[in-house]
Amino acid sequence: MKATVAGAPVSFGVFELTPDGAPTITADEIGEILQATGYAGIDLGPAGLLGRGDELRGRLDRFGLDLAGGWIQIPFTDDEAFEASIPGLRETLRAFSEAAERGPGRLPLPTLADDGSALRVANPGRGAEKDPLSTHARERLHANVDKAASIVRDAGFEPTFHHHAGTFVESPEEVDLFLEGTDVGLTLDTGHLYIAGGDPVEAARRWGSRINHLHLKDVDRAALTRILEAGGGMTEVWSGGSFVAFGRGDVDLEGVMNLMDQSGYDGWIVVEQDVLNGPDIALDQFRIARADDQRVNREALRMWA
Repeated sequence: MKATVAGAPVSFGVFELTPDGAPTITADEIGEILQATGYAGIDLGPAGLLGRGDELRGRLDRFGLDLAGGWIQIPFTDDEAFEASIPGLRETLRAFSEAAERGPGRLPLPTLADDGSALRVANPGRGAEKDPLSTHARERLHANVDKAASIVRDAGFEPTFHHHAGTFVESPEEVDLFLEGTDVGLTLDTGHLYIAGGDPVEAARRWGSRINHLHLKDVDRAALTRILEAGGGMTEVWSGGSFVAFGRGDVDLEGVMNLMDQSGYDGWIVVEQDVLNGPDIALDQFRIARADDQRVNREALRMWA
C-alpha cells in the first residue's frame, strides 16, 4: 500500500469554527509536531493559516510536508448562493496551486462539502428526520457538485466530496444517493459516518471503489451518546471529547484500513481528531496532549502507511 499520512489543524483545535479569542497553537507549532511524529502531509486548515504563496511553500518545505487537501464548504442546494460561492472556491484553488508549485509530490485533493442547514447542524445524525431534502433539492445539490468538480478539475486537481454530519449528505442512504447522482470521488470520514449511524467497515467495503480520500477518526461512543441524548449539536460534539486518539474509541479502524489496503488504496490518509477549543484552555497542557495523541495516531497506522 502506498498511502500517505497527513495531519490536520483541526486536530489541534484550529478550524473555521474556533471561537474568536480562543487560544490556539500556531501554524509553525503544528508543523513542528507533525514533522516530529512522522507525518508527510497537512490539511490546509482555515484560509490563510499556513500562509499564501512563498510563505505557504516555505512553511511546507521547512517541515517536510505536502499539502494533502482542504475543506471547501459550499451551499450546493441553493443555486443563487452556490453561484455566489464560486469566487471563493477559485481563490482557495489558487492556494492549492501555490502549494503544488513546490515541485514533485502527491497532489492535494480539494475537499468539497455541503453547507447543510442550521437545523441539521443542531441535530447531527438525525438530519434526514429533522430536515429532509426534497428530490428536486437533492438533484440541485448533485448538479452543483458536478459544476464545482469541473472548476476543480480545470484548475488541475481531482475533487473529492466529504459526507459530513449536519449536512445534506450525512447518512449512509444519502451517501448512496450522492454516489449515484455524481461522478465525484468520496472522502470517507469514519467519525462522521459513525455519528450518522453508519458502519465505517461496511462503508469501506461498499464504497471502496469510489473512495479517493480518507479522513480517519476514532469516536468515544459513550461521550457521543451522552452529548446527542442531551440534545447537543455539532458544536457540542466537537467540544465534548467525542473524537479520541486511535485505539481509545469504538471505531474499527483496523477493519477499515485492512479493506482499503486490499482495495489497493494509494491516496492520502488524513488523521483528524477534531477538537473545539474554549476560551479558558490551558494552552501549554493542550499542546502536550495534542502532540501525544498525534504520535499515538501516527503509530497506529504504521502497518499500512
